[in-house]
Amino acid sequence: MTQEMDKRLVAFQRLLDIMDDLREKCPWDKKQTFESLRHLTIEETYELADAIIDKDLNELEGEIGDVFLHMVFYSKLGSEVGVFDVTSVLNRICDKLVHRHPHIYGDVKAETEEEVKANWEKIKLKEGKKSVLEGVPNSLPAMVKAARIQEKVKGVGFDWENAEQVWDKVKEEIDELKVEVEAKSDLIEDEFGDVLFSMINYARFIDVNPENALEKTNRKFIARFQKMEDIAREKGEEISDLNFETLDQYWEQAKKETK
Repeated sequence: MTQEMDKRLVAFQRLLDIMDDLREKCPWDKKQTFESLRHLTIEETYELADAIIDKDLNELEGEIGDVFLHMVFYSKLGSEVGVFDVTSVLNRICDKLVHRHPHIYGDVKAETEEEVKANWEKIKLKEGKKSVLEGVPNSLPAMVKAARIQEKVKGVGFDWENAEQVWDKVKEEIDELKVEVEAKSDLIEDEFGDVLFSMINYARFIDVNPENALEKTNRKFIARFQKMEDIAREKGEEISDLNFETLDQYWEQAKKETK
C-alpha cells in the first residue's frame, strides 16, 4: 500500500469517526433523518454546482467535502436501522462500476465515448430495466431532465445524424409555435415546450450544456441590471420611475461597463 493511499484511508476513517461522534453527542446531528437531510443535500449539491460554474477551485474543495459528509451521514443512518452501511454502499458502487465497464474489466471493446454510453444502456436493459428512460428521476429540473432523456435515447441509436438536422427541427418548432400564438390556441404551452426541447437537443449537438449556458446568461443579466440600477442611483433617480428609452440607454451603458 502506497503512502498516498494510506493518507486517503486515514482521512476517510477520520470522517467516519467524526460522524460517529456527532451522531452520539451532538443534539442537532442526533435528530437528523433521511427526510430531514434531503433538502440540505439538494442545497449542498447546488452550492457545489455554483463553485464549478464560478471556477472557484478552493470553494469547490470545500463543497465536495460537504457532499462527502452527507453521503457518510446517510450511510450512518442506514447502519442504525440495519439496512446498509458505508461498507455495503461502497462495495455496491464498486461492483456496479466493474459490471458497467466490461471494456475495462472484461472482454468488451469500446474505443469511443459513444460506444461506452451505448454499452451502458444495453447493460441496464439486461439488468431488468423495462425502459431506457427508467433511470431518469422524475424530480429533476425540466431542463436537466430533457438533456438526460436525449442522452439516454441516443445511447440506443435514436438520434439525429448531424446538427443541421436538429437546427431545421428547431426552426420547424418555432414556426409551429408562431402559428399557435397567432391563433391564440390552447396549444401554445405545448408548442413552447417543443421549442425548448429541440433547443436543448441542438445544444447537445454543438457541445453546449444548456443548464450551464442559461445560468451564465442569468448571472450576466443580473450583473448588468444591477449595474444599471447603480447608474440610475448615481444620477439620483429611481429605476422604477424611468421610461423604457432611458432604461435602454442605461442598459447599453451597463453592458459596456460589465464586459
